[in-house]
Amino acid sequence: MLIPSILSGGSGTRLWPLSRELYPKQLLPLVGERTMLQETAARVEGLPDLAAPIVVCNESHRFMVAEQMREFGVEPQAIILEPVGRNTAPAVGVAALVALEQARAGAEGSDVDPVLLVLPADHVIRDVAAFQRAVTVGRAAAEAGKLVTFGIVPDRAETGYGYIRRKNADALATRGAADGACFPVQQFVEKPDAATAQQYVDSGEYYWNSGMFMFRAQAYLDELKRHAPRMLAACETAVAAATRDLDFTRLPANEFAACPSDSIDYAVMEKTDAAVVVPLDAGWSDVGSWSALQDALPRDGDGNVTMGDVLVEDSSGCYLHSTSRLIGAVGLKDHVVVETKDAVLVAPRERVQDVKQLVAKLKQQGRYETALHREVFRPWGSYDSIDNGERFQVKRLIVKPGAQMSLQMHHHRAEHWIVVSGTARITRGEETFLLGENESTYIPLGTKHRIENPGKVTLEIIEVQSGSYLGEDDIVRFEDVYGRSN
Repeated sequence: MLIPSILSGGSGTRLWPLSRELYPKQLLPLVGERTMLQETAARVEGLPDLAAPIVVCNESHRFMVAEQMREFGVEPQAIILEPVGRNTAPAVGVAALVALEQARAGAEGSDVDPVLLVLPADHVIRDVAAFQRAVTVGRAAAEAGKLVTFGIVPDRAETGYGYIRRKNADALATRGAADGACFPVQQFVEKPDAATAQQYVDSGEYYWNSGMFMFRAQAYLDELKRHAPRMLAACETAVAAATRDLDFTRLPANEFAACPSDSIDYAVMEKTDAAVVVPLDAGWSDVGSWSALQDALPRDGDGNVTMGDVLVEDSSGCYLHSTSRLIGAVGLKDHVVVETKDAVLVAPRERVQDVKQLVAKLKQQGRYETALHREVFRPWGSYDSIDNGERFQVKRLIVKPGAQMSLQMHHHRAEHWIVVSGTARITRGEETFLLGENESTYIPLGTKHRIENPGKVTLEIIEVQSGSYLGEDDIVRFEDVYGRSN
């Protein structure tokens, strides 16, 4: 069987302010109607002997990952939660261990060894047919025990990617991915300077390192044991102590935190003698910056990419993205402008890699804009802080049909709820009652309470908070169907 192993970690700081720590780029619809996570799941559809995917993600993203998979109509065989980030090598290690465990349990045998197709959840691939052809080529090598990586055929001298150099250069000179090429890896090389990158491209021997891989689960674990035994031991300990929580496989924090942090390239692929590369020419991008996203999208006659409510006059080569307000651009050239409800980014296209420095400054200042949007998503729906001042805050709550908040209380604030649309079932102290449109209720400080949506349409509520402290950490949960304790 072939198991897609989707890596959905990372925070995508270079795409701030749209991508944030608790709502990163892989969970956003950046290049179409589907999110990048959903696009990743979609591009493997139709491959033979395809099993349900395994998704590895940050614990704080778990509900959004599960909901996006549900919306797409895919039920993962596991959603593995990382309590801390330990880079890609351990993430793939725990995915391989879980894949083996579940495959062997289903087959009732110890000789089952599925093939893993490791895919980062934040890539764009335009030519899905070419991608699937390359996967078919790589699968044959993976089934024979090789560790396959996919090398992107370069179309320019790019300094932002690592490169893979192949062996058998003469043989590959007349063969491309469409011919079914698969070649031993001679070396992985770091991101080069411009002159070196041009030499790589001119030689025809180098590919961009895509970060996508394919191998048998046991073959990867064997190489991990050979080259990073402490990492494998920590992964095995964490998986053995993992617990099931709703849709999730939760790795224990202490055990997984003890795992060394390293990429799959450094830990395994650069050291193994079983690495092979399959050339891939399929319109690939890792969407690592706003300029990369602009390059991945169709442009108008002036070279502009516009998203949302945008009005342009005498501007060219720009990426202009509005989420809530009108952007008017006059006389701009090669600029990026991104508007969200609580932040606006303006940068020359050639400087967008420096956005990460801006995010670092925001973190130093303790600004919430690095982690959260003004609209925050929860497993029951979302809330949007639409106004605030001294001792008050106004939020717009959206509760999905059939969803409910936790039974909770606050020590420092009272709340007033007004139903705008839908029907709410309210728990207030010892009483439970329904509220319809234009009806309201008051929740005194220190009172247990809960909002539920018993209906089939979305529930919208305006919440007015008042009190001495209005932070989200002033919540004491008594019951929660989503397994949250904070």
